[in-house]
Amino acid sequence: MSPANEPRQSKAERTAAAREKAREIREAQLKKEKRNKLLIGWGIVAAVVVIIVIVALVVTSNIKNNAPVADEGPTPANGNIHGGVTLLANTEVAKTEPATVKLSDLPAAPATPPATVTAPGAEAEAGKPVKVVLYIDFICPVCKNFEAQYNETLTKLRNEGKITVEYRPLGFLDSRSTTNYSSRAANAAACVVNESPEKYSDFVDALFAKQPAEGSAGLSDTELKKMATDVGAKSIESCVDDKTFRPWVKHTTQEAAVIGVTGTPTVFVEGKQWGVGDSAQTPFDQFLQAAVDAKK
Repeated sequence: MSPANEPRQSKAERTAAAREKAREIREAQLKKEKRNKLLIGWGIVAAVVVIIVIVALVVTSNIKNNAPVADEGPTPANGNIHGGVTLLANTEVAKTEPATVKLSDLPAAPATPPATVTAPGAEAEAGKPVKVVLYIDFICPVCKNFEAQYNETLTKLRNEGKITVEYRPLGFLDSRSTTNYSSRAANAAACVVNESPEKYSDFVDALFAKQPAEGSAGLSDTELKKMATDVGAKSIESCVDDKTFRPWVKHTTQEAAVIGVTGTPTVFVEGKQWGVGDSAQTPFDQFLQAAVDAKK
């Protein structure tokens, strides 16, 4: 039957039909609102779960990064008992005997730093190239500036066999990050020299090139591991996770405080500290060249 032939509805029927239609629309709206509230509720729950997971990961990571470090541990292959790694010509590093360092072997840092800082093992043996020793911190912006200004000179003289360059990375500025980045980066560098000594110099350069800002969390352990493989070093995965050389870094940092190192970089050439006393106004390259000339 066509609509034209349908019987005409009474006013009461039309009112009832309109009410039924309104009821159906209202029910549909209520169902939609209920469904939306349910979805929003589950969305909030999911977001809270994600936040909890992220917070848990951050807390776990911070606990791991800031956990107490042993007071005794091994030196890395090619690292000495004073926390140093000595670069020779090109990619060579000085070989060292395995050793164990103990914090208990060191005296407490003096209340007043000495007027003259004497760094152990900072002078070359007779007939050997001029020895340069640098106490550095991988989150120290002044250290990065020093490298940017003088690394080319150091590398040139090193490759010519006129000097050796020994880096002694410290955990000096651990308080300037939320994850003890200084010590973690120094440990990663020790892991690299232990596994791939020929890549140590490249890794040090990469750490300064990607230096995080003071006050930040610093690069993560995962990023440090990747940086090592990016420069061609063997995996340092377990070495970083196990904090293998953190006691060595801790010992180096304490020894530096004991001898009177109060900032980074602190630089020695043939045992003489640059930037103090008579050398206070002398550019480092001139200070270094004078020592090289004196060896001729």
